[in-house]
Order: sequence, then C-alpha cells, then structure tokens
Amino acid sequence: MPDARASDARVPELTELLADAPTNWGRWGPDDEVGSLNYLTAAQVLAGAAQIKQGKVFTLQRLIGDPAGDPLWPGRTPAVREMVLDESHWDADGNGPAFPGGLHCADDTLCASLQGSTQYDALGHVWYDGKIWNGFDAQTTVGGLSKASVAPIAERGVAGRAVLLDMARHRGKDHLEPHETFTHEDLIACAEQQGTPIRPRDILVVRTNHLQLFYDKGDDFYQGFCESGLVYSPELVTWFHEMEIPNLVTDTMANEVTTDPNNGAVLVLHNALMRNLGVAFTEICDLEKLAADCAEDGAYAFFYVAAPLKIHEATGSPVNPVAIK
Repeated sequence: MPDARASDARVPELTELLADAPTNWGRWGPDDEVGSLNYLTAAQVLAGAAQIKQGKVFTLQRLIGDPAGDPLWPGRTPAVREMVLDESHWDADGNGPAFPGGLHCADDTLCASLQGSTQYDALGHVWYDGKIWNGFDAQTTVGGLSKASVAPIAERGVAGRAVLLDMARHRGKDHLEPHETFTHEDLIACAEQQGTPIRPRDILVVRTNHLQLFYDKGDDFYQGFCESGLVYSPELVTWFHEMEIPNLVTDTMANEVTTDPNNGAVLVLHNALMRNLGVAFTEICDLEKLAADCAEDGAYAFFYVAAPLKIHEATGSPVNPVAIK
C-alpha cells in the first residue's frame, strides 16, 4: 500500500477527493440535523432489543480523570475536576455552610473538552467547501453550532442492533499498531468469522485496542501520531451508504486512520461519512470487557443504547453508551 508519509506527492483537496461521493443531504428534509440516525426506526430498536438474551450490561465509557491518564486528541487538554465543597470546609476553618439539622455535603466542578472523553461528534463537527452536514452553511458554526450541533442527537437518543467487530482478535493481535488500516471488506470478513454477519442498519462497534499503546507508552504515544483505523476508499463509502449504517463506534480517537496512507489527507472519513452521509461518530469507547465476553460466548450482536448530553450548540458531548446482551 502506498505510504503518503514517504511521498512528496500533492495531497488532494477534499473537494477533489470526494467529488463523486454519495450524499444523504436532503434525504430527510432540508432541516434534518441527525442524519443517518433516522435509519434507527422503531423496527431497528426492536431488533436491538431482541438481542437481549442474558441480561448482561456493559458500559462503554472510558473513565474521565483516570489516574492512568485520559487519551485525548493532540492539542486537547485533560479534564480537570475540582472540589468546591468537602469536609475540610467544616474541619479546617469552620466556613462550611450551616444547614439546618447539621448537614454536610460535597460538591465539585468539571472543566473538560466536550470531545475529550468517550463522546459523540455533532454532525456539524467537520466540513469542507464551506458546507457542513445537509448543506448548512459553515458560517452556522461561528460562536456555536446553530445547525447540526450535538443537541438534536441528544434529544433523539440512539438505540438499535449493534455488532462488535473485533479487528484486533480477527488479526490475532492484542492491539492494532499505528498506521494499521482496514477496510469494509475486512469488517465483513471479521463479522463472518465471528458468525454474526452485518445487517443493513446495524450500528458498527469496532475494537482495535489501539489505545492500549497510550497506557503502555505514555507521552511517546503521540510521537509521529497516527492511529489505526478504517481507511477511505470510494467502495467503503458506497458500502456504508448502501448498508444504511447509522452509527460508527470505535475505541480510537478518530474512528479512522489519522492520515490516509494513500493520499496524505487527514480524517477523510469524517467528511465522507459524517458530513456527506450523516453517519454518527462515537469515539474513545472502552470495549475491552464487552469484547472479552463476546469472545467467550460467541454472541457478538447486542442492544446498543446511548444519549449524549443535551448541550446547546455544542460540537460534541461526553456519553456513556450501554451494550446489553
């Protein structure tokens, strides 16, 4: 596979690269702000609920403020939690509030990037050529996303049948390496090997365990930063379009290889899938307990439920997705 890291070739503009890419703009009307989540009809919710056989519950959020560190996209800062009120306010200086009856309490604040943990992207998070999802003008992002923010996704909620695609185990690895890529054909092969073929309108949950390298390497993880993940091709985008995939969920920061090895562009699928098709992106999930259980019992389909926080005009939101088997 050609490697753009070692090439001086011109990096194509997204307008050129995706000139003939399929789009769902207007499919659900000119004002739609949730995109391919419209595929998750009542029938898909019931299809997801039908996967519940054992009553096992797995939460997929990574811990905010983990003592081991918070994996973050380069340039973002970790969350900072600060105590506002605790027992020291009564013990040390007696300045704690005097509640009738003698109540003491604890309170705290959190300062965090809204996309600095397990999170949903708003459909207006990325764009090119002056247009975000559904053809809304990119000027609608100034000062906050007045169109295609995360709030409509949060208001709607996400529920449906999901399939875990354990790419790391499929390749016989503990984790995928930086720059390591896979295609939709690899996803199909993984699902077939697991005995759970992908159905139209399935939520795709892809495990790479790539972020294990964050915990193993520390700051060295960001040297020459390039995550493993899906790699762009016209055929992959067409497959997502024809399969009517509503939501792509992974355990990486970007849900795709950071820099495309074939053309040198960054985050091509964010635009081809999210901006153009309206596919919801869920990133930085912790899939390890779920994956271990799926490998043990051979059941890779489950009911997936998630709802990001309702934050006005936000570009994304923390979320704690739930998988129920």
